[in-house]
Amino acid sequence: MVYAIVRAGGRQEKVEVGTVVVLDRIKADDKGNIQLVPVLHVDGETIIHDAKALAKITVTAEVLNDLRGPKIVIQKFKNKTGYKKRQGHRQELTRVKITSIK
Repeated sequence: MVYAIVRAGGRQEKVEVGTVVVLDRIKADDKGNIQLVPVLHVDGETIIHDAKALAKITVTAEVLNDLRGPKIVIQKFKNKTGYKKRQGHRQELTRVKITSIK
């Protein structure tokens, strides 16, 4: 079983070949591919976590589509002062499919 832990958008995700993952918005190259930075690589019995050895490993993903996350409503209120504030946010996301771990 080959898998890798990759750093993407301030978080870490466990990925295998064929895994579909939703990440923070990432810009793809002209072919629609991206390279993810591995933090850990597991290949059966071998576990690689050394920075020099991980520099040789590439995790390639294909961008499937760009989307937006659910609406988050931020409300602030202070009692007896008449202060109310309402704000919304939708996170920009990208859905990717892992194509290779080499």
